[in-house]
Amino acid sequence: MDGAFYEPLGDGRFAAQPATMSPWAAELQHGGPPSALLASEAQRCCRDAPMRLTRLAVEFLGPIPLTEVVVRTRVIRPGKQIRLIDAVLEAGGREVVIARAWFIAVQAQADPVLAALPRRAPLPPPLPPEQPQRLFPGMKGWAYGEAIEWRFVDGSLAGEGPASVWTRVRIPLVAGEPLDGPARLFIVADSANGLSRELSFERWMFVPPAITVTLERYPSGEWVFMDTVSQISPDGIGLCTASLADESGRFAVAAQPLLVAKRP
Repeated sequence: MDGAFYEPLGDGRFAAQPATMSPWAAELQHGGPPSALLASEAQRCCRDAPMRLTRLAVEFLGPIPLTEVVVRTRVIRPGKQIRLIDAVLEAGGREVVIARAWFIAVQAQADPVLAALPRRAPLPPPLPPEQPQRLFPGMKGWAYGEAIEWRFVDGSLAGEGPASVWTRVRIPLVAGEPLDGPARLFIVADSANGLSRELSFERWMFVPPAITVTLERYPSGEWVFMDTVSQISPDGIGLCTASLADESGRFAVAAQPLLVAKRP
């Protein structure tokens, strides 16, 4: 698949491409690419020090139009060991997504005591062979879904219930820039609630107003594994959680609150 999620326009401006399309409406963006774009721009504020992004909390202030966006960043807690970056995505002259990113300094050399500590999380299941790409029922031309390769271990986009899946992002986040591990992670992380939905996509909405991702390290390789589950209370509030891994094991966890309601 050719193209990118965003075309850079300079001065923090980006043109959203069809690959950012939300499953809820063709004129809106999925939450994954904007989250990844804010994470990427926040990382630029830490190029002066050996630091790694360890938590990204993204708040969706409303629908994100599929149009030109502007990203603004600022350092709100400077430091050589710990730093907090604020990132804002604007569309049509208003703020539509805000994010706060915590960065922590990394050691120049691995500590042998730390390297000897046992890994507590189990390894993910092996990558399955290539599979037919089945998206949500009745949905055709969903560019975001087609921009990612999905190889399911359990569940599917076509059914309800928990799901575990290997994902591979097929196109760059920003045209002309290489796709790195954090971008691969954040592009797919916001899809966790759709992967693990407990209700029919045609009859119900399950909208996440936010997502928080906490990382131990960045993923390596092209593939990111997601093990996702959603729980919904009788009063219409849900919680989606996801464990994210690569071939070496788990590297991050994600959580999303959910508004669950019947479609009008």
